[in-house]
Amino acid sequence: MLNRFLPVLLLSALGLSACTEAPAPKVEAPAPIVQNNQLRFAAGHPQLNLLHVAAAAPAKAMTVELPAKLVWNEERTQRIYPAFAGRVMGIKADVGQKVLPGTPLALLASPDFGQAQSETAKAEADARLTHKALQRQRELFEAGIVARKELEQAETDADRAQAEVARAQARTRLYGSGSGVNQQLALSASISGVVVERNLNPGQEVRPDLAGPGVPALFVVTDPSSLWIQIDARESEVGIVHPGTAFELSIPSLPGQTFQGKVIATSDFIDPLTRTIKIRGVVANADRRLKAEMLATAKFERTFESGVVVPAVAVLLRGTRHSVFVQTRPGEFERRAVELDYEGPREVVIAKGLQAGEQVVVENALLLARLLRLAEEEARAPDNAAAAATKSVAPGAAADTGAAQK
Repeated sequence: MLNRFLPVLLLSALGLSACTEAPAPKVEAPAPIVQNNQLRFAAGHPQLNLLHVAAAAPAKAMTVELPAKLVWNEERTQRIYPAFAGRVMGIKADVGQKVLPGTPLALLASPDFGQAQSETAKAEADARLTHKALQRQRELFEAGIVARKELEQAETDADRAQAEVARAQARTRLYGSGSGVNQQLALSASISGVVVERNLNPGQEVRPDLAGPGVPALFVVTDPSSLWIQIDARESEVGIVHPGTAFELSIPSLPGQTFQGKVIATSDFIDPLTRTIKIRGVVANADRRLKAEMLATAKFERTFESGVVVPAVAVLLRGTRHSVFVQTRPGEFERRAVELDYEGPREVVIAKGLQAGEQVVVENALLLARLLRLAEEEARAPDNAAAAATKSVAPGAAADTGAAQK
């Protein structure tokens, strides 16, 4: 009976042993080692697939891209503030309207301006009175009734009165006023252009002390056929953004379109917050496709007589020094200290430390730096352990020696 069930029991035991058998352990790739200041990987190491390299190319000419913003051309822009306090009685122009010099934009009722008109009228009346007095003094002097001194005094009073008239009239004419006292102050344009801003409402009270930086103008009139470009240049671009340099302008909101500009001014100081230099350019805008406050990119051409160019991601910064990883042989990498000539957002020009044609790690260079650091620490570990053992053995040995001497 037992012999009949023996084969079944053997098969069950074999199946149970097969189910409980542990899987074969996976073979891990050996860690890279440091040898002759190089990090070496074993052939076929899986991490080699993560390290992409590219050849350093000779640096000849490259495009430098700088952030920019379009603003109004201040040489063709007028910002209008009130010269006297008053109340808005009427608005004669609105945003988008073309104006000429002298075009009224708004009308204010201003008692302060009425006072200026009154002073002008008084000055004119005083001038007429002194003129009549001067005529009488001349007649009396010719008749021998008055002395020359009195005639000269009358002439002086007439000249003073006429000078006061000229001053008062010039003041009222400056703000577009005619003769008479009506307290009507007109805000007028002084240039030809387009009204691009209106910060005024009917019945609004305005005052001249509420004007200046940070306070919007009542009206802004400009000629939009020409715009300024504010460019933020890095310190390394100082040599290529001087007045007269031409550049190409691209606008993200106008894809596929480019515009030609020219640098007209550069600042003489570096912004302490952004570490950039302010550059001013100008661009033609006859068809008015460009708008103020648009963000743009200014592209300059820069030529290098020497050096090599590599992607910016290949360069690592350690403290104040730059370095790259160079592949000397397949699976062997060397950290190389380099000096930069130009550092851009996408490409970097290396002046010293690298030759054209050398293979540079351009992807996962940080991973390679970490592996190198770990390998160096592991290589120093045996030396540190031996030194620690020597220190621990030395006191005991000294004690034994002392006991032997005793």
